[in-house]
Amino acid sequence: MWQKKGLVFNVNGQDAWNKSHAQCPVVDVLNDEVWRIYYATRNEKGQSQISYIEVEAGNPKNILYKHTNYLFDFGKKGTFDDSGLMPSCIVNKGRLKYLYYIGWTLKKTVPYHNSVGLAVSKDDGKTFNRLFEGSIMPSTHKEPYFTGTSYVLVENSVWRMWYLSCVKWEMIAGKAEPFYHIKYAESTDGINWERKGIVALDFKSPSEGGIVSASVLKESGLYKMWYAYRNALNYRTDESSSYKIGYAQSNDGITWKRLDASAGIGLSPNGWDSEMICYPNVVKNKGIKYMFYNGNGFGKTGFGYAEK
Repeated sequence: MWQKKGLVFNVNGQDAWNKSHAQCPVVDVLNDEVWRIYYATRNEKGQSQISYIEVEAGNPKNILYKHTNYLFDFGKKGTFDDSGLMPSCIVNKGRLKYLYYIGWTLKKTVPYHNSVGLAVSKDDGKTFNRLFEGSIMPSTHKEPYFTGTSYVLVENSVWRMWYLSCVKWEMIAGKAEPFYHIKYAESTDGINWERKGIVALDFKSPSEGGIVSASVLKESGLYKMWYAYRNALNYRTDESSSYKIGYAQSNDGITWKRLDASAGIGLSPNGWDSEMICYPNVVKNKGIKYMFYNGNGFGKTGFGYAEK
């Protein structure tokens, strides 16, 4: 079982760029003393931008530094990330840091479109520049909808990605709602990805509407994935249908068995994570696993953590 340790951080809303939310925490273990946690916050227009805090390693409630601005601006008008940015995964490649992020743009027939972007840092993560103006995981003729959260693990020079893939939109109670699961892709450089339509984690029933934020660790040859899942109906307002954190195992990282009952973490009786828990990001440090996650309101109440 995971032991909840409580809330770590939320924005104070004092600036135009951080009015609400500390969403989608992504942890970078800098060294034995400091962890950096990237997150998405929303500006006065409700658009997401990326910033970070730094915390004491192993004791993340001790915040050492709060960045006072967002990392980089929206993309040019008409590009995939002209309306929002969210962090998804950080990969250290030599002296470079690869930040995989979610770009948002607005649509007419449906509310939005997401795609995976890539930004690179050459100064240990203090500043980032997008590598391309376009997405590295755009819509294709075989995957015509959007891509979203991604998690990247590098093994034996093979870059492995587990990414959110939208499979359809449906009108539900007068609102266009997306359905998405987790697919798998590979790359030799972290930039150009081979997508074969492999579904890593599929819907467990017709009532399920979304699987998001895969976070993968390999322990003793076994791949372990934590993620969030929700129902298709009433997931914003009904805690029984809202995001919960699930768990799956795999011998090869491709074929997974869902074991949601073994996730070991659920809603709290009250407080910041009593209505939903979502967007897990798991890191292992000195034999202890740390799960950072969001609670109520898709991150409106900030992010906290649990240990195992």
